[in-house]
Amino acid sequence: MTYQDTLNWMFSQIPMYQKLGKTAYKADLSNTIKLVNHLNNPERGFKSIHVAGTNGKGSSSHMFASILQEAGYKVGLYTSPHLKDFRERIKINGEVISKKIVIGFIKRNKTFFEQNHLSFFEMTVGMAFEYFVDEKVDIAVIEVGLGGRLDSTNIVTPEVSVITNIGIDHTQFLGSTLDAIAYEKGGIIKPNISVVIGETQDETAPVFIGLAKKNKSSIVFADKEVKESYSSDLKGSYQPKNIKTVVESIKILQKKGYNITENHIKDGLNNVVKNTSLLGRWQVLNEKPKIVCDTGHNKEGLKYVMKQLQNEYFEDLHIVFGVVNDKDLNSIMGLLPRKATYYFCKPEIFRGLDAHLLKSAFSPLGLYGRVYKSVNEAYSEAVKQAKDTDFIFVGGSSFVVAEII
Repeated sequence: MTYQDTLNWMFSQIPMYQKLGKTAYKADLSNTIKLVNHLNNPERGFKSIHVAGTNGKGSSSHMFASILQEAGYKVGLYTSPHLKDFRERIKINGEVISKKIVIGFIKRNKTFFEQNHLSFFEMTVGMAFEYFVDEKVDIAVIEVGLGGRLDSTNIVTPEVSVITNIGIDHTQFLGSTLDAIAYEKGGIIKPNISVVIGETQDETAPVFIGLAKKNKSSIVFADKEVKESYSSDLKGSYQPKNIKTVVESIKILQKKGYNITENHIKDGLNNVVKNTSLLGRWQVLNEKPKIVCDTGHNKEGLKYVMKQLQNEYFEDLHIVFGVVNDKDLNSIMGLLPRKATYYFCKPEIFRGLDAHLLKSAFSPLGLYGRVYKSVNEAYSEAVKQAKDTDFIFVGGSSFVVAEII
């Protein structure tokens, strides 16, 4: 099998949440346990940081990796989804896993995957964990895929558990209230393992405190602790919250004996993109006109993105926008600026929402624009129409961002 053959098999024959939605979600760890037993339990072969949350877990995971790399550690990084290449999900010191290793892992285990009906996410977790053991990483940063309690990554026993924040998202899987979602994400809290919560919320704090008490785990709310101010090359009004969460978690690692200095923290935060190749977080693609893309896609994420947009200076605003078909449009439409020209488009995935339906939903709120056949057509037209003094924002879904980066 070639690399492309391998990817085609993974994407087409194995259910994947990013493509299919609810039908691909498995609220059960039994397959993951079967898999790691088959692979000789790689989850026991490396130290880790486990990161969950509604927003910010991707940025935070990359910040952790960058700081640890600056401190001289060999760092594994497992995140999802990818934007351009599947291999972005699995990195060591910023370098993606090789095509040869991806091919070999699938080839060796393909029969097992088929016999046990493993999901795309389950096999990818197994691939990452085996790779981190084989390459003898000092520590790996593991980002939760969906939820926490029943997520495939929730077989690690980390050095510290991290939950960035809780918002209303993926309600068809995690529940429709903040406390219900907090319970699912709080499922990564392990016995006697410290947990850091990024944001204190009245609805969720009691849930986390209860879970920590049950597990005899110390708990810290980062927004109540961190007083220092740090800069980062990751821009956006939401990043200071992530920085506080990461810095407070690093303090726990320092107490465990990790040699991480103040300079390592500062250098790591200011070199996240360089050290980890992170894409799509308030990423500036052009200056005249200024073009920015961001993967924020739910109410909480878009709220911070729109706040950042208000700090920009421009003459006219152009917004290239597309979403997936299970998106709660009512929760996000009120956040978007009316004084803008919209370029409605459908991301090229099974779950992409038809752009005509998106336009129909937005028009009654005074969000006007035209429908385009593809993300690239919408983007090209926005670039064509924009003056040097204008601003183009691309977002609504990570899949939209992926098509223009």
